[in-house]
Parts: sequence; structure tokens; C-alpha cells
Amino acid sequence: MTPLPMKRMRAGLMTLGIIFLVGVFGYWMAGWTLLESVYMVVVTLSTVGYREVRPLTPELQMFTCLLIVFGVSTALYIVGGLLQMMFEGEINRALGMRRVGREIERLRGHIVICGFGRMGEILAAELKRQQKEFVIVENDPDRIAEATALNYLAINDDSTEEESLEHAGVCKAKTLATTLPRDADNVFITLTARNLNADLQIIARGEYESTEKKLLQAGANRVVLPAATGALRMAAMITRPSAVELIEVVAGRQIAEVDVDEFELPEDSPLVGSTVRDSQAGSHHGLLIVAIRRSGGELEFNPPAHHTFETGDSVIIMGRLENIEGFRSKHKV
Repeated sequence: MTPLPMKRMRAGLMTLGIIFLVGVFGYWMAGWTLLESVYMVVVTLSTVGYREVRPLTPELQMFTCLLIVFGVSTALYIVGGLLQMMFEGEINRALGMRRVGREIERLRGHIVICGFGRMGEILAAELKRQQKEFVIVENDPDRIAEATALNYLAINDDSTEEESLEHAGVCKAKTLATTLPRDADNVFITLTARNLNADLQIIARGEYESTEKKLLQAGANRVVLPAATGALRMAAMITRPSAVELIEVVAGRQIAEVDVDEFELPEDSPLVGSTVRDSQAGSHHGLLIVAIRRSGGELEFNPPAHHTFETGDSVIIMGRLENIEGFRSKHKV
């Protein structure tokens, strides 16, 4: 759809063109040469105030007055459309920033993504699929436009600046993922975010293995090395292809309805105090409880049937999406 300011300018230019032709034709009909007619119309519409080429009869004086009124009005109309095009984008941008600011204000326990490059884009798409709330911080206006087109909450800021992270609500966030290509930027963001929120979970990208230690020292909880991870996965595809296929199924890459979910048990959950057998995860819901992480941090794989759930436990389950949703709804998690 053509924007309104563009339609306005197009209509104004067409009208001005018609007025120009009518003016030339009017003077030409009065006996003026074509050059004199064109010159007179240009002088009249531009309001430069030069003297007339020939003396004007009363009829031509009236015709010239009408030419001035309609010509100048149309020119002002065109200028208005041009100004609207210039300022409307800024106004819309300001309104959009205010809307995004209000949306971020209401968020609690969300995820902040620093960088919307290739890695950030994939991360955002997966979080969207998982229906997680997140905010993107990116300094490239083109990438911000792409994120906005996907209905993501995104702010056009430099994520290495403390103020930018505050705008993204990092003080209220649960997790921050920094995916910038430069290790120095990721280290600085990690350090800044940790100072702003001591309880924040920080997942940082690193290009070199030597950077991993620096990121952990800066406050990162986990470090992802894309090059190393990609190489190990390729090796696994060669040596353990069936295992890799299972992992891809679990990750939802091959079978969209199969997923792995993780949730933390609140105090009021019916699961608290019950056992794995009592939960009927397998017999009733068709789910597999893969592991349980205690609130203290220890991780137990394939917990036995007599294992008792406690408040703060993180339960990792695998199964079909609809079964997971039913299980979570029943046990208030």
C-alpha cells in the first residue's frame, strides 16, 4: 500500500502539471508565443516577481490571479507532503519506542538477547516458539527493522552500554544471552550485566577457547563456543549418527511435536512431596522424566520411581507437546 504522504505528493505534482499546462495554453490563446507563455507561467508560479513579458489585459490579469492562487496552493500542498514524509518516520519511530518501553516495563523474569545476527535470530525464533518473553538489543537499524517485522520486542541501542541494558530491563530479567561476534564485547556485556543483576543467568558466546575463562570470570554462567560445538557435532554425526538423530528429535528439529521441557517446582505444586511414580508421567501422560536438578545444583539423570520431588527442583521431561502441556497444567508448573 502506498503511504499517504506519497499519494499526497503524487496528486499535488499531477495537479501542478495540469495548472502549468492550462496556464501556458491560456497565454498562448491570448496571442503570446509559446516561449513567452512558458516563461510567464514559470515566473508566476515561482512568485519571483519579475515584470510581465507583455502588458496584461483585464482578462489576463484575472487569469494570472487565478493561476497564482491555484499554483501556490498546490505548491504548498506538495511541500506539506514532503515535510510529512520527512517527519512522519521520526514520529512513528518515537511512538514505537514509547510502546516498546511500556511493554518492557511490564516484563518480569524475561530474557535479554544482545545482538540480532545469525545466532541471535535463531535464538529469538526458538524462544518465540517456546512462548518465552524476550527483548532484543541491537545497534543495527536494519536488523531492528527485521526484528520488529517479526513482532519481536527490540530496541535500537548499543548493548555494551549500561544504559542500554537497563532499558532492556536487565535488572528484572531472568536470563541474558550475549551473541555478539566480538569476544571483547561479550566479556564487557557480561561484566556490566552481572553488576546490574547479581541473580541474572548469563549465557555468553565466545569465538575462541581462550575467551571462555575470561567470560566465566566476568560472571557468565555458561559459555557457548559455536566453532567448537559445531565441530564436535560434526564428529558425532560421523561416529554416532543414531545418537545425533535422537538429539535432533529431542530438540524438535526432525519431529516438531516432540520436545524437551524444563520447569521449576513452586511450593504450591501438587508434585512437591510426591514421587516419580506418583506423578504418572509415563503411564498417564506418555512422558519421560529425563533428569531432576536439585535446588542445590546436583543433577540426577533417570531418577528412580521412588525419587521424591522437592520445592525448587528443576524437572526435565521429554514427550509430545500436548502431553507436556497437560502435565504442566495438572501439576501447576
